Amino acid sequence: MDVYEAVASRRAVRSFTDRPVSRQVLERVMSTAAWAPSGSNLQPWKAYVLTGSPLKELKRRAGERLASGDDWDEPEYEQYPSVLKSPYAERRSAFGEQRYGALGVPREDLEARQRAASANWDCFGAPAALFCYIDRTLGQPQWSDVGMFLQSVMLLLRTEGLHSCAQMAWAKFHRTVAEIVSPPDDLMLFCGMSIGFEEPTTCDPRTGRAPLAETVTFIDCL
Repeated sequence: MDVYEAVASRRAVRSFTDRPVSRQVLERVMSTAAWAPSGSNLQPWKAYVLTGSPLKELKRRAGERLASGDDWDEPEYEQYPSVLKSPYAERRSAFGEQRYGALGVPREDLEARQRAASANWDCFGAPAALFCYIDRTLGQPQWSDVGMFLQSVMLLLRTEGLHSCAQMAWAKFHRTVAEIVSPPDDLMLFCGMSIGFEEPTTCDPRTGRAPLAETVTFIDCL
């Protein structure tokens, strides 16, 4: 699989089989992703990869919190601006319509939407998960480095025949994740990532992208 195919086939998959992902594959992906670019080579990411009983325990604890109606943890960063201006608000709305429309969940059925969203904390059934942290003292350029690292991970997973789903949702349960991975206090959870083999009987439609002219301007001599 070349890099074009990896990029074109990567999408957020939200239904995985329970087929295990080998430690060897995960180590190969993570060691190669370490070559992602980072300003002054700070390498500001710290990743924890969970499989087996530790991941099952995390899912169990998260499930208990959901069942008890426990409030989300106090946010440690703002996931989205309180007000999204155009065209970002429209893109987010279109994503929601596509996501829940594919599940047959109407906009007004908030309970069904919440049930669908709760699958985040089961990692959509995935047998492996990554939790990515960043040092609290670092700034926006280092956050962009973390994004490039995560993209590298996701593309490398595709070359291994695997799929993934990056999930900021796990930041809402950062205390529960910390109970399992025991990160140093100076680290902040940015996101989780479900990793595994796609469940072939379901289909997660790929979210569309804006026309090139909306996001890219070519300036040349023509």
